[in-house]
Amino acid sequence: SMFCFAVEDALIKLLADAIPVGQILSIICLGGLIAFLAWSVFKGDRLWQPAYLDTKVLLRSLCDVSGSIMFVTSLTLIPLTTASAVIQATPLVVAMGAAIFLGQSVGWRRWLAILVGFVGVMIIIRPGMEGFTPATLLAVGGMLGLAARDLFTRGLTVQLSGAQLATHTFALIVPAGILLTFLRGQTPVMPDARESLILLGAIIVGMVAYLAIVAATRGGNAGIISSFRYSRMIFALIIGYFVFSEVPDAATLIGAAIIIASGIYTLWRETQLRRASLNENLAL
Repeated sequence: SMFCFAVEDALIKLLADAIPVGQILSIICLGGLIAFLAWSVFKGDRLWQPAYLDTKVLLRSLCDVSGSIMFVTSLTLIPLTTASAVIQATPLVVAMGAAIFLGQSVGWRRWLAILVGFVGVMIIIRPGMEGFTPATLLAVGGMLGLAARDLFTRGLTVQLSGAQLATHTFALIVPAGILLTFLRGQTPVMPDARESLILLGAIIVGMVAYLAIVAATRGGNAGIISSFRYSRMIFALIIGYFVFSEVPDAATLIGAAIIIASGIYTLWRETQLRRASLNENLAL
């Protein structure tokens, strides 16, 4: 799943010089939307769910839309490896948000790990320093939007499957991408044969990535599965080097290493506490 997400990011970056980023996003999400709707028809599910109008579902999708637009836009302006490094901080923001907004208990060790992870983000961004690139803030905004999406997902009380939530989000991203294109003063273009193949590839690998992460989450330990999200950075480094000739500087590598180490520690600590709680309940 993480490999496919990294490939999808690279395909979007390849197209960005020829096609407006909003149009790219709209086409990819339209392809995903059609596939999810076809899957719903195949399973005999209703295409419209009343829960789509639930306030938390709408807020979740709006966070997903804003996060996706900012992150994909950042891919066109900064190196793939830099954007991928910033997005690795998402689990840390989710852990912090769960403590602040959802009342989840977070001990001092995890708070320290979260703060250390944010130091890693600042090392990558380098605000006020010579290597600072304002477009990196778009990647940060995208990361915050996707983290907010995950927090709203945890708080949902309606019965919607992952595919139905994705359908809801994609249905909003399609017009949002078109609106972004016109707001930036760009004109939609007709993709040529090569660009159409790349777009088709992005749709396919995006669907495979989504189905793979759903299958992994349902069939494996959530804590262990979450730790593998950091492999996306490794794939981004490899693809960035061989496809875009990107060689990340020391600050990016150090910051990414700090974020990943902090995130893995946070997940490991959560798994330990969850296991201890389960053992106590079994003992009772």
